[in-house]
Amino acid sequence: MTLMKLVSVAGVLAAMSTAVLSDDGYELVWADEFDGPELNTNVWRVVKGNGCPTNCGFGNNELQAYRGGEKNLRVQDGKLVIEARMGNKVTSAKITTQDMPGWIYGRFAMRAKLPSGVGTWPAFWMMPKAASYGPWPKSGEIDIMEHVGYNPGQVHGTIHTEAYNHKIGTQKGDFMQVPDAAEVFHDYAVEWEEDEIRWYIDGQEYYRIEKEAGDGHAEWPLDHPFYVILNLAVGGDWGGAEGVDKAAFPARFEVDWVRVWQKTADK
Repeated sequence: MTLMKLVSVAGVLAAMSTAVLSDDGYELVWADEFDGPELNTNVWRVVKGNGCPTNCGFGNNELQAYRGGEKNLRVQDGKLVIEARMGNKVTSAKITTQDMPGWIYGRFAMRAKLPSGVGTWPAFWMMPKAASYGPWPKSGEIDIMEHVGYNPGQVHGTIHTEAYNHKIGTQKGDFMQVPDAAEVFHDYAVEWEEDEIRWYIDGQEYYRIEKEAGDGHAEWPLDHPFYVILNLAVGGDWGGAEGVDKAAFPARFEVDWVRVWQKTADK
């Protein structure tokens, strides 16, 4: 892990009124630039397996088994590479900061180039350190970036809670078109505050959700520490909704860096 000085994320304004990411009040508190010879396993937990026996397919009927070997997970040329592969088994990789203390509120961002191909499902997301309000989705989930290969260039941001989740079709989120997401590195971020979350791509806000008067834990359990997750799933209820194109594999999810900023009051 290497801490770097604050780097502003660049965004192109579509109009003067467009909301953009600013650095006001934020201080970089953690980062991994992936500039070492290998993954820093003091920071990242490498997830292995297919979720069985308790959660086969990770609750979404995903096809992959996660592995930790270099074919699926490596640091190469200053970037994290998560590679999904087809063989006798479908393999990929998933890493988390679950063993770190976690963060409550802040700006969470990555710079990444996404895989292409029907059946790919990369994600940059957050889960709670503790099931403070009960098992998923009662304690919340924040999806900073998701992309499914059958909708190339459409990048999603979402939250899941007891009241708002995809199992009952009430999840809250939106998407932004990024036509070259699989060819060019882009910055994907959220700013998570006590009563609001905002989603950005290349510094341009495309969605926000606010805690409403009267909201309880069922609607807004997002008030306790979360950790970061990076993974590349294959198939599944959403990622595989239009099948899996075996010719698209191996498929790469490349991450240049992951960074976390917080305001002084939130540290």
